Amino acid sequence: MVETLNYALTALLLPPTLLLLIALAALLGLSHHPRTRTLLVAFALGGLVALSLPVVAFALMRAIEPGPLDETKLGTAQAIVILGGGRNRAAPEWGGITVNAITLQRLRYGAKLARATSLPVLVSGGAPDGIGATEADLMRAILQDEFGVRTRWIDTGSRTTRENAQFAAQQLPSDLKRIVLVTDGWHCARARAAFERNGFEVIQAPTGLIAARPFSLYQLVPNADSLRYAHIAIREWSSAIWYRLSS
Repeated sequence: MVETLNYALTALLLPPTLLLLIALAALLGLSHHPRTRTLLVAFALGGLVALSLPVVAFALMRAIEPGPLDETKLGTAQAIVILGGGRNRAAPEWGGITVNAITLQRLRYGAKLARATSLPVLVSGGAPDGIGATEADLMRAILQDEFGVRTRWIDTGSRTTRENAQFAAQQLPSDLKRIVLVTDGWHCARARAAFERNGFEVIQAPTGLIAARPFSLYQLVPNADSLRYAHIAIREWSSAIWYRLSS
């Protein structure tokens, strides 16, 4: 519930929803101030167009995404930690519930690393809304049944990135501190900071890297995916600031 509420609030308080609210408020509340209304609507629409450009969205991502995994560091790692990224509770073809595309992408990469290194695996993720199977239970089943990788530890209680780190510190042996952390590139900075605060040495293993795409002319054409990427980048910056202030 906590994570669900957090995402709902950020969806309202950050672009693109914030820009839409500004335009709507200007249209409804500034009928007697046409110049101000026009300026605010133009600002909001201009912001929406800008954030929907791939070249802008990728630039925002480039500021938060790390580079790909340095595989030379894997030799010193003690475990792999794969963070859940959400569930799909409307999947009748999978019995009604399964992991979402973000979590599946992380699982696929985590499984690849586990097979390459033979390191033990921890999967982390609860059920933020308290309904249905937890992310970690679903992740463990997929790793076992579809990727042939066994899970050593499972955290079914965490609802936030901060709790991912806290619960991992409670579950893993006290002498196990150097981990390979598998999550999306845009999530790496916040996740790494959370785990380092709990005493871990983190080897970042980002997946789904967005900013690494080379420039092409299509990046000057607005699209919905870029608007989503821009929102994610802005949300991660905001979350990182909040984590620092509340830690």
